[in-house]
Parts: sequence; C-alpha cells; structure tokens
Amino acid sequence: MKELKIDKASAGQRMNKYLLKYFKNATSSFIYKMLRKKNIVLNGKKASGNEILKEEDQIKVFFSDETFEKMRGSQQVKADGNRLAKLERKPLRIVYEDEDILVIDKPAGLLSQGAKPDDDSVNSRILAYLWHEKKIDEKTFAMFHPSVVNRLDRNTTGLVLAGKTLLGTQQLTEEIRTHSSQKIYHCFVVGRIEQELKLRDYLIKDPAQNRVHVRKDPVPGALEIKTDVTPLYTTGDYTYVEVKLLTGRTHQIRAHLSFIGHPVIGDPKYGDREKNAMFRRQYHVSRQLLHAAEYIMGDGRSFRAEDPADFKQLLPKEG
Repeated sequence: MKELKIDKASAGQRMNKYLLKYFKNATSSFIYKMLRKKNIVLNGKKASGNEILKEEDQIKVFFSDETFEKMRGSQQVKADGNRLAKLERKPLRIVYEDEDILVIDKPAGLLSQGAKPDDDSVNSRILAYLWHEKKIDEKTFAMFHPSVVNRLDRNTTGLVLAGKTLLGTQQLTEEIRTHSSQKIYHCFVVGRIEQELKLRDYLIKDPAQNRVHVRKDPVPGALEIKTDVTPLYTTGDYTYVEVKLLTGRTHQIRAHLSFIGHPVIGDPKYGDREKNAMFRRQYHVSRQLLHAAEYIMGDGRSFRAEDPADFKQLLPKEG
C-alpha cells in the first residue's frame, strides 16, 4: 500500500484528474476500475473520483509495487526533474510572491512563454527560480506545472502573472475570464491626444497574418473591444498615455490606437513606418513603447511595475 498526501500545490482539482497526472501510464478506465474496487480510496473511504481534493487529504493506493511503478511512469518523472535541474537561473524581477502566485516585471525582448522547453522565457525563468529555491521538486512538478497565466508580446514590458499552485492558477485565470481584475498600461503614441477617450469598437482576428483588424460596426466573428485612454503628457509629436483595458483581446491596445490614428511608437506591426524611423533616429527607440504598468485584482490587491528606462527619455526631466 502507498499513501499519497495532497499538498497545497495539488489541492483544488478533481481526484480523477489528480490520479491521471500521478499515474502517467494509467488510462481513465483503469483509474475508475480501481476506484470501484476500492483499490484506491480517499481518506479511508470509497471515492467516485469526482471529489475536489483538499490540502492534507490522503489517498491510499493498494497496488503491487510492480503495478505502482508501471503506472507511475517513474522514468518520466525523473526525466522532468533532470530537465528542471538543467535550467539556468537567470534574472527575474519579482514584484510580488506568496504561496500561490508570482508577479513578474518582464523586460523587453523576453518571451512570456517559449514554444519549446529550452526557450528562454519568463516561464522558464520562473521554473528555474522555483527549482533552485527548492520551492518545487520533481514530484510536485509531476503533479502541477507552475506557469504564466497572461502573456505579453516579446517587446512589451511589464507585469506577467503566474500560478505557483493549482489554486493560484485557478484564481488568476478566473479573474481574467470574468474581467474582475483591472489592467492598466502606459505607452507612447504618435500625435497629440488632449482629452480622455472611451473607445468602443469591434475586432476581427486574421490568423493567417497574425494580426487583427478594428471596425466600427459588428460583423460575423467580430469581438467587441473597450479601451479607455487618458493623456498624461503631450508634445507636438507624441503623447504619453494611460490605457485601461476593459476587454482583453489579442493586440487590442496596439490595433485600437492605430485605428484612431495614434499608433504606439515603435510598433512594427500596427505602427507608422516613417514615424517609427524618426523616433529611432531622434530618441533611439528600438521597440514598441508599451508597458503593462499596473494590475488590480478583484480582492483589491494592486501590483505595479515602474516604467522602463526607454520611457524616461521621452518624458520631461524631473526637477
């Protein structure tokens, strides 16, 4: 008999899903058969598999050692641990951390999440940090993979949130899904904006071109977008603005601002090529000047990331 004790990282999921993660080589039908036969029990009682696991719950497994190891897929667990151990620890600006979540200030040029496991990204740096700080090990990683829950484009800076536990991930993804959190961005746009704008339009995705298009009127497949823009500082050539996302669509800020004739400075996809070249010459702008500055959670907690250095060269000097 083996006993599995549910830790904080694994709490909050259905028992059958937990068991399928733990026994990597088992099928769903095998798991349910073992539950029916009481070869797997929860807190000493027969279980259906639909129970939501809580921290400190105990699952007893009455398998032979051979069956346990075969279903466990121990070699894969060990391989995952070896992969984590090989991750190089790289700089990670931690804005906030508790038992369940991490908030990171992402620099320009870094992916939020890589396409391949060995890609350098916020996600891989989080895993390296948690591994080297002994906050995860190969067993906990086998049951739950900490991961970012929101993504920023490679050249957008600012706040990226990640779940360290299943509970943390569920909380963050639910906030994003229900729009109970508030996301505030800072950016520089071409031209002068002198008053607050409440933009309400529609967005259509173009997967073939990896871009989106904004329209005034709804058409089949279009999604409503809501963007509030407040000017903070303006000159004749550009305006520094605060942007509140009331909907969170792909490329929403960049496409919406471009649609009204004020593209983000340095934006290679939705920007003005001639203006980008001018700002590159005069101010050495080498990327889109868009920054995820503040994230306010539904419970009132607020996280901030200071504007990056390349923003400050376009703002008036203090004092």
